[in-house]
Amino acid sequence: MAAESPPGISPPPPAPSSKIKITTTLPTRPLPPNAQRAPILTPRLVIRPFAPTDLDGIHALRSQPEVMQWTSVGRPDRDRAETQAFMDRYLPPNEGRSYDFVMCDRATGRVLGTGGMHKMECLELGWPEVGYMFRKEAWGRGLATEFLTAWTEAWWALPRSVVEVEVDADSVAGLEAGPGTQLPEMVSAMAESNNPGSIRVLEKAGFRSFKTWKEPDSRPGFENLDVELIGFALQRP
Repeated sequence: MAAESPPGISPPPPAPSSKIKITTTLPTRPLPPNAQRAPILTPRLVIRPFAPTDLDGIHALRSQPEVMQWTSVGRPDRDRAETQAFMDRYLPPNEGRSYDFVMCDRATGRVLGTGGMHKMECLELGWPEVGYMFRKEAWGRGLATEFLTAWTEAWWALPRSVVEVEVDADSVAGLEAGPGTQLPEMVSAMAESNNPGSIRVLEKAGFRSFKTWKEPDSRPGFENLDVELIGFALQRP
């Protein structure tokens, strides 16, 4: 899975690439509060804002080692207090900084995952960064692709503002970039090169890979090791 909090990255890191300042569009900030976000319905999912009552379901998700190994934390939450601290980033009054949701089984209401835009400026790539995590029981059923396809439609529908931002130069390679030129907006994602499931999900949702690099792995137990990451981008229709 694409980690909702991506892991650390490779050896004496030169930055993944040089940055370039461009004019583009991004969602107007602050982003809509949870109270103004309508649930997104797909054939099998209800994708809705975080709620204080989600603690048990999200703690169960974040207690699975198979899920948490792909996050920057690299381990299950120690207790409910740690899960609550994670949730607080997406509850009032903080929700305007991100565009994250809870994914529930449409038939049962069970919490299956969380995901969305958790970084408005990805440190490595510059563009807003999307990530997600699903319970291990939900893997291999196409639910991540179902979520990502529906989420990006909602993301592109948000009100926009024209902005100047610094982004990875490789993400806009081949696009005309002269003085006063407004380049197409993108959303980014990262996946580990040894996580083929997440790579397939991103590709099925229309993301293209444009960069591979290494950085030191930040997760506990992986000190002095490197992780290889792939940068992906999806251009606004």
